[in-house]
Amino acid sequence: MDFRLTEEHEFIKQMARDFAEKELAPGVRERDEKQEFPHEAIKKLGELGFMGVVIPEEYGGAGLDSIAYVIIVEELSRVEAAVGTIIAVNNSLYCCCILNFGTEEQKEKFLKPIAGGNGLGAYSLSEAGSGSDAASLKTRIKDDGDHYIMNGTKMWVTNGANASHYIIFATIDPEKRHKGISALIVERETEGLKIGKKENKLGIRSSDTVELIFENARIPKANLLGKEGEGFNIAMQVLDNGRISIAAQAVGIAQGALDAALKYSGERVQFGKPIFEFQAIQIKLANMATEIEAGRLLTYQAALLREGNLPFAKEASMAKLFCSGMANRAAVEAVQIHGGYGYLKDFDVERFMRDAKITDIYEGTSEIQRLVIAKHLKNDR
Repeated sequence: MDFRLTEEHEFIKQMARDFAEKELAPGVRERDEKQEFPHEAIKKLGELGFMGVVIPEEYGGAGLDSIAYVIIVEELSRVEAAVGTIIAVNNSLYCCCILNFGTEEQKEKFLKPIAGGNGLGAYSLSEAGSGSDAASLKTRIKDDGDHYIMNGTKMWVTNGANASHYIIFATIDPEKRHKGISALIVERETEGLKIGKKENKLGIRSSDTVELIFENARIPKANLLGKEGEGFNIAMQVLDNGRISIAAQAVGIAQGALDAALKYSGERVQFGKPIFEFQAIQIKLANMATEIEAGRLLTYQAALLREGNLPFAKEASMAKLFCSGMANRAAVEAVQIHGGYGYLKDFDVERFMRDAKITDIYEGTSEIQRLVIAKHLKNDR
């Protein structure tokens, strides 16, 4: 078993790191403060092929593997976690969903442009009353010949304000719960679709999160992914992919926090020497580094299983569960190492602490991940 990255992966890692440090770092604090979407950076990431990393070239993507993908998400999140979120949603939740469940016509029309960076994808499962209990969603679709009529409100839609295309989960009958849910591709220009409230978030603030309102929106039946009633199973499989990218995002946040803490502890002098020389600080840094490496390896394991077309749902949940907790611990320790300065917005560690929390919540809370893992343990006996 070889734990070393290939030359190609090392090249991709350096390319992503250079981009993050040169293109993202200079404006990251201002974008966070203003909740400003990084339009120019996303355009450039599209040109690099990062908006469709694992999508085959024939469908507009870069045709890279899953390890390359998690490396890219980690390196971008190390500087600006919100950008990691934007590309993760576009790659894992939108592009991979259409790649795995779309028809050839849908791939040509709805995947190829987005994977190539000519547009932005979003994914919407949650609603005000259905988060962890996704089967309880209320957004309705009604049969209308060669169209569906959609009514309802979707919540917490990442990329929602700037997306050109959405994958929306809606039900033909709420009483059927998961058996009534279907997945549909919706274009932004669809009549009856309105962009609702933009949420004022704790972290990942340069990534927009909005509600989508559907009022008698007409969606062509040709935009149905899979078959009617298969939406819930599609959503769950797609979220397994997404959980790997959230684990990678969490590793990136933690690594950014560790990098900042190492730099600060080498410069901050107390009692006549840099605080790095104190054992209390060294212990914190050593614990952070060890947990980050463990999280990275869990993430790589899940990505390798996915790449080999092997079952990976349990490992994806394990990676997300561990890495999200680890990122929160690392960020808090980085703030503590900075002391009073860590509480100021002049230093990146307070942003890392705010950004880390969402990794515990979205694409399945940590509580849900434990349930998923336990279910697999039971089935694997």
